[in-house]
Amino acid sequence: MNIGLIAHDAKKKLMQNFCIAYRGILNKHELYATGTTGRLIEEVTNLTVHKYIAGHLGGEQQLGSQIENNDIDMVIFLRDPLHPKNHEPDINNIFTLCDTHNIPLATNLATAELLILALDRGDLDWREFYK
Repeated sequence: MNIGLIAHDAKKKLMQNFCIAYRGILNKHELYATGTTGRLIEEVTNLTVHKYIAGHLGGEQQLGSQIENNDIDMVIFLRDPLHPKNHEPDINNIFTLCDTHNIPLATNLATAELLILALDRGDLDWREFYK
């Protein structure tokens, strides 16, 4: 499955730790991430990550395009709700696209863990039929 990974600056370390903890599951799938997040994940996990440009420079739009084309099966977007970004419309677009195209989306650690464990159990295999 194709997994999209995005993390705001305040959540990048949390994303790294999440990917370290679930490296055994993540290495069975294709990972896509915005530029800095992808580089930081690769540095600590040795996982291969297909990297877009930085999120605020258009990486979130690149991910959005893949979602629109039904090429992403799950998105983990660890966002910082206490510090809104100036490119918030691009961020909200990811949420809208995931809702429109039935892409499971986690925006916090608790939901990310639920999704990754469900993925490992095969609970998201329905995505293969949905494509």
